[in-house]
Amino acid sequence: MAITYYKRFRMEIDLDGSLTPPVLLPPFTWTQWEESLVDQHAEVKYLSFRGEIDACVFPCLGDRHGCQRLMREIRRKPGFLSAATWLISSPDGFVGTVQGVMDRGPIGAIQNIGVVPEYRGKGLGQSLVRQALEGFYQAGLRRAYLEVTAENSAAVRLYRAVGFRRAKTLYKAVDG
Repeated sequence: MAITYYKRFRMEIDLDGSLTPPVLLPPFTWTQWEESLVDQHAEVKYLSFRGEIDACVFPCLGDRHGCQRLMREIRRKPGFLSAATWLISSPDGFVGTVQGVMDRGPIGAIQNIGVVPEYRGKGLGQSLVRQALEGFYQAGLRRAYLEVTAENSAAVRLYRAVGFRRAKTLYKAVDG
């Protein structure tokens, strides 16, 4: 079996209170974290990542049950931060998700940002990132990071537009 290596960037941002607050225009609304919404987060994650490069890097993202297991694992992390975990609702249902945890440092770690394909290009990804960063800031954290697959140029551009800068280049080995 061949091994494929995917280039990933660790991107970081300082949280000094000067970030632009999240904006969400109608008909979209925020839905705060609630334990009862774990499956909805998993479903939006699955719909957002299936067929995308990240489902090759992390196969669980391309599998509905894998997303459910992943969401439950994120929820059980000791640093899970409900203030950095959100859904975006539309009249058609949930269309965006983000999860955040407090990592060692302490530093905020964005776990996943997903927007259902039909809703991309509407600024929802940027709003999710900013909402998670606001949650980290309100929790007293002053730095945050995320990791992104280098081939996902739209995501890299989005994170740079918010203010993230590449801190490190990593390689993820995946059995082919």
